[in-house]
Amino acid sequence: MRRRTPAPPSPLPQRHGVDAVRVRLPAAGSWTTVREHLVDRLSGAGPGVVEEMVDAGRVVGADGRPVAPDAAFVPGMFVWFHRELPDEVPVPFEVEVVYRDEHIVVADKPHFLATTPRGSHVAQTALARLRSELGLPALTAAHRLDRLTAGLVLFTVRPGERGAYQTLFRDRRVRKTYEAVAPYDPALALPTTVRSRIVKERGELTAREVPGEPNAVSGVELIEHRADGPARYRLCPATGQTHQLRVHMNALGVPLLGDPLYPAVAAPAPAGDFRRPLQLLARELEFTDPVTGERHLFRSARTLGAWSSYADWAVRSAPDAQ
Repeated sequence: MRRRTPAPPSPLPQRHGVDAVRVRLPAAGSWTTVREHLVDRLSGAGPGVVEEMVDAGRVVGADGRPVAPDAAFVPGMFVWFHRELPDEVPVPFEVEVVYRDEHIVVADKPHFLATTPRGSHVAQTALARLRSELGLPALTAAHRLDRLTAGLVLFTVRPGERGAYQTLFRDRRVRKTYEAVAPYDPALALPTTVRSRIVKERGELTAREVPGEPNAVSGVELIEHRADGPARYRLCPATGQTHQLRVHMNALGVPLLGDPLYPAVAAPAPAGDFRRPLQLLARELEFTDPVTGERHLFRSARTLGAWSSYADWAVRSAPDAQ
């Protein structure tokens, strides 16, 4: 079996904590130049965009030199370039570092900030910010937390150790505890364990429960409730399906406050509207470090606004609030 040639290191430094895009030319094709292939492959970039990048010298080879507009197509060749970053509304909340050593960084992510670059969220992500702020260009995420969820995220410092930490999550050897604020239902018998089969189709905003073997298991406990309506819950997922906790709380009849998808999809909030955060917080991470053998227990210092000040949160999140 023929071995695939490993990619050389990027000759371009990160920009705003974001890696350059790497493209490997295919082993065969009808293109005569690198430019022709890129225009074909990156057709979604828009008319003239790729041509302008090549002509301006912004596409480089492994030696860091610009690829000439007439450079011949070479099968297996690597090229790099920085894509134009989308216009992003700055998320006005800080990423707090809870713990840092030579192997890992544990960050306390705010609501509305994506974990890693994806789609329209690139520079305004926890990973890009931490790379820039900590001077750790090789930092990577060991797992992901939804953009709308706040709380603890584990990042790895050394690329060669990333797999060991990712395996912890794959093998369910990380104890994750969440807190949530949702309506109080005195008829709901708690604690309980919810088991169901959850699927989320590509292109669909929401996940749904379907018949079949359960692939999602969540423990739900009531911590306390208030006389003015909401309750605070402890959620302990044993699995990691997309939107699992949100789907399970909705199925129990107590959907999370501030959830724009469950029980019904709401109209998108205007860009820069941070008044109604999803009331879900990744409160604790507990695991044995696969590299050092140390036992770790980390806890978020964040609070959920709908619990700490329900009256103020309700006013801020009202549809006609200014």
